Amino acid sequence: MEEEQTHTFAPNNAPRPRLSLVYTALMSKAFTPVFLAKEIREIEQTVLSQPSPPPLMALAGAAVAELARELLGDRGKRVLLLAGPGNNGGDAFVAARQLKAWWYDVAVVFTGPETKLPDDAKAALADWRAAGGVLQESIPSKGDWHLIVDGLFGIGLERPLDGKHAELVNWSNASGVPILAIDIPSGLHADSGRVLGCAARARHTLTFIGLKAGLFTLDGPDYAGEVHLESLGIDLPETTEPRGWRIESALIANVLPLRRRNSHKGMFGNVGIVGGAPGMVGAALLAGRAALKLGAGRVFVGLFADSPSVDLVQPELMLRPVQDLLKIEGLDCIAVGPGLGDSQAAQHALAAALAHKAPLVLDADALNLVAAHPKLQKSLAARTSASILTPHPAEAARLLATSTEKIQHDRIVAARTLSTRFNAAVVLKGNGSVCALKNGDWYVNTSGNPGMAAAGMGDVLTGIIASLAAQGGDPYLALLAGVHLHGLAADRLVAAGIGPAGLTASEVIEAGRKLFNEAPS
Repeated sequence: MEEEQTHTFAPNNAPRPRLSLVYTALMSKAFTPVFLAKEIREIEQTVLSQPSPPPLMALAGAAVAELARELLGDRGKRVLLLAGPGNNGGDAFVAARQLKAWWYDVAVVFTGPETKLPDDAKAALADWRAAGGVLQESIPSKGDWHLIVDGLFGIGLERPLDGKHAELVNWSNASGVPILAIDIPSGLHADSGRVLGCAARARHTLTFIGLKAGLFTLDGPDYAGEVHLESLGIDLPETTEPRGWRIESALIANVLPLRRRNSHKGMFGNVGIVGGAPGMVGAALLAGRAALKLGAGRVFVGLFADSPSVDLVQPELMLRPVQDLLKIEGLDCIAVGPGLGDSQAAQHALAAALAHKAPLVLDADALNLVAAHPKLQKSLAARTSASILTPHPAEAARLLATSTEKIQHDRIVAARTLSTRFNAAVVLKGNGSVCALKNGDWYVNTSGNPGMAAAGMGDVLTGIIASLAAQGGDPYLALLAGVHLHGLAADRLVAAGIGPAGLTASEVIEAGRKLFNEAPS
């Protein structure tokens, strides 16, 4: 396994000032706290250091048993529990004892050794035996299990699964039996969502105290299934101040103020899109159309030579030569990159945009140019106005002079490092896109689906973010809301039978406009 110290970048842990608009959004439940494994351990230690600490293992095991009973319903009564050598194994023993008391047919496979069990887990094992339970060294020959409870490993796992543990996980995945994971699927890295050799592919995960980052990014969503949260009675605001958050749909209604009836187009911002080199005009037009249909008052699209003078599909867009667009006064947000190319003219246009005082969104070729030219990097880092970067993993790797594999090794660290290095807010795109703000806070987005792996989706996202920022939204909330809305629009289309295969970026624009206007005020 690649060690963390081989990374060439590290997260920003500096104290952060709070944004008042973020506070407002938090009050409207626009975000849910998400934690790293170290933070969860610190919370546990704080709780257990109290004079009369709550019985966390007993509470966790009971919650597992309750959810198992709910999931089984009247489908069957045979439950196989896999108990590992740590506290997750103890949770499994507690759950097994409770399920046995409810007259379920329970078998427990324990991977031992007993001597290395933590004290609470040893006590839970003793209670299981006192209730007449026994331990199996391997999966009993009788089949027809109705539920498998995965209690092999929890959030502390850092090495690849191998040997007996890998065999149990692979058998469970191949069995076709629904898997309920305790806290996190065994083999899934709690912080990064990486699969450590192999991992349990759960249909449900019951996680404790707080949500874990790895459940929602990279491979996490493919292995965690439906995530259920059990707080174990711990009041998080009393024990910690989160640095990570999951973006919720309530944010969409909080990003912009209500429109007054007495309005005109000048009140809703002017967006400038810079891109559209020969052969890539469509990218700039998609970004412009997204900005227009998400409510911007006016959208100017700066294109390079031999480009059309009008968008026949969306004639409301005002097309300009790039050099003319950057001279327009009153631009409220500029987006650079969709179809930009890597020409000398593109480099000059990006340099001019970096010198502009308006909030700036950089995507695609703009990011590649920044990565290739130290002078542009310095100009970006020196900006005092808001800058937003929207890289996919390969672009992020170029910006940090590393490999895509290292970026994916820890997406949260990578996003936060990009934010620190370039003095910008960042969305690292991908499954469970990770956003990082300059104050060190990070956010994970859970909307979206595989249909978004199609041309033009990034251009649409760029246009959405630029539109929300130009209309007066805080640029960083515009980033967070735009990322969530973008994925949510694609989810709505798939739910309506449009995609995932064949889903197009243009369709996402239309669905995004509808969702944005439906958001409750």
